[in-house]
Amino acid sequence: METPPVSTTGEKDTSQPQQQWEKNLRENLDSVTQIRQQPRDPPTETLELGVNPDPASQILENTQGTEKLVAELEGDSHKSHGSTSQMPEALQASDLWYCPDGSFVKKIIIRGHGLDKPKLGSCCRVQALGFPFGSGPPEGWTELTMGVGPWREETWGELIEKCLESMCQGEEAELQLPGHSGPPVRLTLASFTQGRDSWELETSEKEALAREERARGTELFRAGNAEGAARCYGRALRLLLTLPPPGPPERTVLHANLAACQLLLGQPQLAAQSCDRVLEREPGHLKALYRRGVAQAALGNLEKATADLKKVLAIDPKNRAAQEELGKVVIQGKKQDAGLAQGLRKMFG
Repeated sequence: METPPVSTTGEKDTSQPQQQWEKNLRENLDSVTQIRQQPRDPPTETLELGVNPDPASQILENTQGTEKLVAELEGDSHKSHGSTSQMPEALQASDLWYCPDGSFVKKIIIRGHGLDKPKLGSCCRVQALGFPFGSGPPEGWTELTMGVGPWREETWGELIEKCLESMCQGEEAELQLPGHSGPPVRLTLASFTQGRDSWELETSEKEALAREERARGTELFRAGNAEGAARCYGRALRLLLTLPPPGPPERTVLHANLAACQLLLGQPQLAAQSCDRVLEREPGHLKALYRRGVAQAALGNLEKATADLKKVLAIDPKNRAAQEELGKVVIQGKKQDAGLAQGLRKMFG
């Protein structure tokens, strides 16, 4: 039976009796055994960005399928590297980047040059391969401008833009998408022009970009694309939120429009919050009151829903949508009361 290596402190001393030397040996073996039996913390380097802890790693810890993505990425890396004598450099934690919203994990295949990354207005020459969506970016090399153009409303467009914001010139990367079992998406950034951060823009520039986003969002909403419209309204709001208070009046309209999208997307909690932003500035905003009433009804807050809808009818008694919605809330309330009464009878009957 093999024994663990003994530290130099346990080397044989010819001046000691044999019995004393055996005693020292046993003590050293016990120390080695205790060290080996100590519980080890699970490895965490694959959940870090290699420099400082990032909130993205915390998000991904709670995202289903993330650990599997990391394991697949590391497994692919070991397979591609082969033996350590051929390629001694293995995948490092800094080779992985986690999108903060958990939508993908990026593995750097070829590192880029420099530290600059694409910003608003940067014209990027890119190549994207292997997208699983119904329609992907154009085949071959193409030029995409950050923050500008209808390509951003596509599902693949939003994904590419988020990834490009983390890439350097000349970088090539693979993207693993949760729930996608096919080969990873490959994205290459050959070059890009100088752009600007949003804080570098003048107030007039931010307002102009916000108006463009709002107009595009309205087009998408009318075309039935609530998800794309919500992205446009959200980007417009992010631009305007950087302006000093109270901010332009367009913020109120954008929040109200965003609430309409969120209701269609089945997000009543977010819709109610968007309406709150509107009503903080304009307490009598009819559309915000109505949409918040609908959102509260969907959340089961019937008293709050009734209050909002009655405010709408107090301002506009002929508002047919509010009348119909209030009628639904009344019926829903009666059903709840009947169910509660039946439960009480069973409990005390």
